[in-house]
Amino acid sequence: MNGQELLNIFERAYRRVHVVGTKENGVITGLDLEGRFFTVVNDRVISKVNPSAILARSNKRRFQNPGGDALWAAPEGTCLGYEYTTENWRVPPSITGAVWEVVAQSDDECTIRAEIDLINNAQTGIPCEFERHIRIEKNENGMRQEVMETIRYIGKKTLNRKSFSLAPWSLCQFDSSETGMVYMPVPPADEDIWDMYGPSDKQRGIQGDLYAVRTKTPERFQLALSKNIAWIEYVNEESRYRVKRYARDLPYGQYHIDIADAPPDKAPSGRGVSLSVYCDPSGFVEIEACGGSKDNLEPDDELSVNVITEIVVSC
Repeated sequence: MNGQELLNIFERAYRRVHVVGTKENGVITGLDLEGRFFTVVNDRVISKVNPSAILARSNKRRFQNPGGDALWAAPEGTCLGYEYTTENWRVPPSITGAVWEVVAQSDDECTIRAEIDLINNAQTGIPCEFERHIRIEKNENGMRQEVMETIRYIGKKTLNRKSFSLAPWSLCQFDSSETGMVYMPVPPADEDIWDMYGPSDKQRGIQGDLYAVRTKTPERFQLALSKNIAWIEYVNEESRYRVKRYARDLPYGQYHIDIADAPPDKAPSGRGVSLSVYCDPSGFVEIEACGGSKDNLEPDDELSVNVITEIVVSC
C-alpha cells in the first residue's frame, strides 16, 4: 500500500487526517482514529493497516483495530486499569471516539491533542488531555521518528497511588511474517524479562550476541521488559524493513508500572515495564514503549515519555 491509497481509505471513511512530511515520506495521522499515525517510507506504508477497521466504527461489541502507532493509557488490567470498567474487556469510548486536533505544526513535525476522560476499574474518574508531539527526519535508508507522548491530568482533585495508576503507553503495530523476529540485548538477569500471558519459552532465546523472539506464533503472547533492556528491534526480512524502538529516561519523580492485562480484581504488581513485545496469531506484532506514573497526581501534572523509532528500509 502506498500513501495515497491509505489517504483514499481515510476519505472513504470520512475521517480527518493530517500529514507530517509528505504522503510518500512521512506519517499520516488519523485525527478521528484515536490519534494513530501510519509511517510511509519511499511511498510504502510500513505500519500495519487494517482497512476494514478504518472504514468501520468500534462499539461495545467489537473493537476495530486499525493498526498504526497509538498512544494508550496504562495499565490495561488490574484493579487500577482502564479496559475492564464494565467487567468485560473493552476499549473505552472516550478513546475510540476522541476528537484529536492539530495544535502546532511545521513541515516535519506536529503536535496533536485530545480530551480523554478515563475511568479506572476502581471507578475513579480521571479527566485528561492526551498529546503527541511527532517529529520526523527522513534519511537515506529510512526514517527516524521522535514522539513525545504526554498524558496531562486536568482534574481539580489530587489523586494518590491507592486510587490511580497511569502512564502513557506507546504501541506500534506491524505485519508479522514467517521469518519475523524481534531482537534486543541479552537481558542482564532472568527478572528483566517475563511473560504477561502464558509461557512463551519456545518462541525466544539467546541467538549469538542478542536475545531473539520469533513473532510467528499459534498463540498470543506478550513479553514485558525492565528498564535494564535498552532497546527492541523488529526485523521483517520478507518485507525488507527493520524497526528499532527505545525511550529516553523518564522525568524526575516518575517510575515504570505494571501494565498487565490482568483480571480487574487483581492488584498491580511491583514489576515496572519499560518496553514490551506483543505477538498475535492473527499475524501482527506490537513493539511498545512505556512511560511512568507518580505517587500523587496533582492538577496539571504531565506524565510523559520520549520514544525514538528508527526505521530502515531495503530497496
